[in-house]
Amino acid sequence: MTQRRPLGVVTRGTTNPNRLRRVDNWIVETCGDTLRAAADPLVVDLGYGATPITTVELRARLAAGVRADVRVVGLEIDPLRVAAAQPAADPPGLTFTRGGFELAGLRPALVRAFNVLRQYDESEVGAAWRTMTDRLAPGGLLVEGTSDELGRLGSWVLLGAEGPRTLTLAARLATLESPAQLAERLPKALIHRNVPGERIHDLIRALDDAWHAAAGYAPFGPRHRWVQAVTALKQSGWPVLNRPRRWRRGELTLPWPTVSPR
Repeated sequence: MTQRRPLGVVTRGTTNPNRLRRVDNWIVETCGDTLRAAADPLVVDLGYGATPITTVELRARLAAGVRADVRVVGLEIDPLRVAAAQPAADPPGLTFTRGGFELAGLRPALVRAFNVLRQYDESEVGAAWRTMTDRLAPGGLLVEGTSDELGRLGSWVLLGAEGPRTLTLAARLATLESPAQLAERLPKALIHRNVPGERIHDLIRALDDAWHAAAGYAPFGPRHRWVQAVTALKQSGWPVLNRPRRWRRGELTLPWPTVSPR
């Protein structure tokens, strides 16, 4: 039987250790129940890049925080990257193989696809989302997003079989100068929509205004300032999700319809 050609194109593949720590920790807490309930706790890391370090880290965090028997498969289109990753496939439950948006025929309970669609055209995002969610196991989830090279700024969309559910913005508060910086790391579906008249533009502007209005909290640390800004954002009518415990980690999550392109 001839193996189907992976769907997608080879991306730049740049990565760094701990680049995806923020989204991994969010996955452990937000998607953990999905993996605990799965008959097969299979996770796909799509497009791990030139080195497999972030896939190794994902597997370790899920095994420690969700369930020890989690299986993680790193997928890359470039066969040279797959070959180079094989020495890292040492812990049980960690493998690397060739694949793209078709997920190599797997039916995972969870897919993490980070810094992949950023290198595609916006018009290709919807089809890529559908291709991946169509291949999820029942009740499965897709987390798709982007981050800067050091993992200080990031954003991601949580999707189920029905489509996108939420958008999360996340920052390392100790180095955050302004929430407007997050606009540079929006998911591909939104990054070109940060213009007047679009919901994501309204959100970034409102968050930035709230951050500057909370400047009086700066002496207490950036964490207090961020929580105050998010609180003010919620009080102004934005349907902010989660509780201050998550906000203190530099996160902001809202329902997708709140920010979806007009």
